Amino acid sequence: MPIGAIEDKRARGDFKEFRDSFSDTPRKADYIWTTIARVLSVAKDRGRISVNVCERGGRLYESDRSEIVWSAEDIRAFCGVASVELQAALPLALWTGQRQGDLLRLTWKDYDGTYIRMRQSKGRGNKGRRRVTIPVGPPLKAALDAALKEERSAVTILVNSFGRPWTEDGFRTSWDKAFKKTSLKDLHFHDLRGTAVTRLALSNCSVPEIASITGHSMKTVQEILDAHYLGGRLELAESAIKKLSEVYG
Repeated sequence: MPIGAIEDKRARGDFKEFRDSFSDTPRKADYIWTTIARVLSVAKDRGRISVNVCERGGRLYESDRSEIVWSAEDIRAFCGVASVELQAALPLALWTGQRQGDLLRLTWKDYDGTYIRMRQSKGRGNKGRRRVTIPVGPPLKAALDAALKEERSAVTILVNSFGRPWTEDGFRTSWDKAFKKTSLKDLHFHDLRGTAVTRLALSNCSVPEIASITGHSMKTVQEILDAHYLGGRLELAESAIKKLSEVYG
């Protein structure tokens, strides 16, 4: 397409028609649209075009992760088939509420025996990349201190079976292979972050307390608890009735 055609607002319809031709595989369709939009974004940034007709295109694939959390049974099932190296990621995720990529980049220098100090890799601009200081709970501390006693050539806390830092693709592939050996359905590593938020809420932590650990904004924590990770709703309800019974029962 010549530059003039790419900038024509009618081209948006052509690109959407192309995307929609993959509607049978909505995730692939969205990936195609995102890729085109990104190419045009770079072209616009470099001054090759003046308008990106593929901005804000919407998505065909909608993933509802509401009420999806890892239960204790799920964790035991996964650990029953996963390697020691993969299992090491679980307590880190559950006790810190951090993203997979940030956990893979954690180094032993980030852990001083009491706290984990890190800067999150994602966020809106530098302001969004929050620094967090996470007190290390006893179960996680026991796991980290035990790992420290072993000789390690890698500087990262999480390592693969060769004792080297994981690549994100390598970790994801190994995790998926282990997960397929279980009978578990529709659980992802990312759901561990929401599980951590839910566990903190079930432990009667306030929204500010949760945000101070996970690095979310308080607004995002509240949104997670309200809409996305309410697998603990029943436990919260039972806890509320128990408290009510103690006062009025």
